[in-house]
Amino acid sequence: MIELSCIDAIARTAAARTPDAPALVDGGRTLTFRDLAHLVDRRAGQLRARGVRPGDRVLLASENCADQIALIFAASTIGAWIVNVNPRLTAPELDAIRDHAGARIALYTAAVSAEAEAHAARVGATFDDGLMVGPLNEACEPERDDGVAALVYTTGTTGKPKGVMLSHRSLLFVAAVSSRLRGLTPADRAWGVLPISHVYGLTSVMLGTLSAGACLHLAPRFTPEAMLAAIRDDGLSIVQGVPAMYARLLEHVGDTAPLASHLRFAYAGGSPLDPALKAAVERLLQVPLHNGYGLSEAAPTVSQTRLDAPRTDTSVGQPIPGVEARVVDNDGRDVADGTPGELWVRGPNLMRGYYRDPQATAAALRPGGWLNTGDMATIGPDGALFIVGRTKELILRSGFNVFPLEVETVLNAHPGVTQSAVVGRFVADGNEEVIAYVQPDPRRAPAEAELRAWTAARLAPYKRPARIVMLDALPAAANGKVLKHVLKDMAARL
Repeated sequence: MIELSCIDAIARTAAARTPDAPALVDGGRTLTFRDLAHLVDRRAGQLRARGVRPGDRVLLASENCADQIALIFAASTIGAWIVNVNPRLTAPELDAIRDHAGARIALYTAAVSAEAEAHAARVGATFDDGLMVGPLNEACEPERDDGVAALVYTTGTTGKPKGVMLSHRSLLFVAAVSSRLRGLTPADRAWGVLPISHVYGLTSVMLGTLSAGACLHLAPRFTPEAMLAAIRDDGLSIVQGVPAMYARLLEHVGDTAPLASHLRFAYAGGSPLDPALKAAVERLLQVPLHNGYGLSEAAPTVSQTRLDAPRTDTSVGQPIPGVEARVVDNDGRDVADGTPGELWVRGPNLMRGYYRDPQATAAALRPGGWLNTGDMATIGPDGALFIVGRTKELILRSGFNVFPLEVETVLNAHPGVTQSAVVGRFVADGNEEVIAYVQPDPRRAPAEAELRAWTAARLAPYKRPARIVMLDALPAAANGKVLKHVLKDMAARL
């Protein structure tokens, strides 16, 4: 196997081996690996002509498209750090990332995104070879760390986003391991709807697929109609998504017969997968829905279930080869298997740190090379991980610990619930009450009394929601992850 040093080598190696093999399908247009390599060179030349240097940060506001992928590889070619952002961010959100990163230049794929076009117009960007390009930041100072490939800003589901520095080594490691564990071959066709601006879409989907010489079918935005058409008509062998996407697909197709497809398997990640949704998706797709766990700081994959050993429980599988995991107490001591504790991980996939935030870096990266994930987990007898919730989301109710995931799993098992999210609301004396937000299935939306009876039969009294609030849609980031800090703010105002 050829040892790669930079992520752009993924495209160049595939172009040398199988130049005429399809690499991308984008808006009905197919690009071979030769085409992709040529586009990378063209975009790299464009960046150099615009004054981009090694160590500069290049902000890219884009929906999924071929130019986005080429620009990621082009920045790598130059030695610049790519800063992928989703153009659906608000102007203050995007500007905060651009300013914190100290971006040398900002690029916008306006041709495929009205939001990117609006951001470009707002900053006076000019048209250049199919892209909108913002003004050069003359105050930008290049960074000296030539090992960093990407600066990934967290989605901020629980608070202010931070810039995660991911190295070429970490991204290449996860891409290669993910590709190998999924058994990808050049004959595979994968659906690329997860935002490449998010680390899941960047590494596991985009880099992992292309590193195997397989073909990625790009989709700029998720709709259940598009997902259904892609599975039925595009010859996909792999589909990856977040649980909310699969829930929307089930809601869209209704009570239908299993879908005819070429799928070998499906994967879920990015947020907890409850058993009822997993079982329903497997009935529909007629293939196992595998689960996995990761986070931006781990580029992102920590664990995943094995293709040859599908599971029926809620485990996120064993740590991937090369990654270690521990579950510890508040003092950093290992707890017994089956006991909840903080999940710490170690491996070549870990971030360099948070950009320009040494305090947050020191809090996350512990002695011995361990990363405190901030998630609570247990380890099963076979070494498989079970995620029980976020440390910061733990609800203290009348002296008892309530894990929101347990309550959400019960609510999501109701046939009239598409998805739910549970947060705590402070009441008095350090006590909290459980608040549940529910997105009902519009075809069979349950009454609140029905959900209360459902939870009463399945949860201890201290775990039952004090309030159940129905929402047409839960607030979510572009990658489908529910924004719990928004719900927590809403709960505080109840």
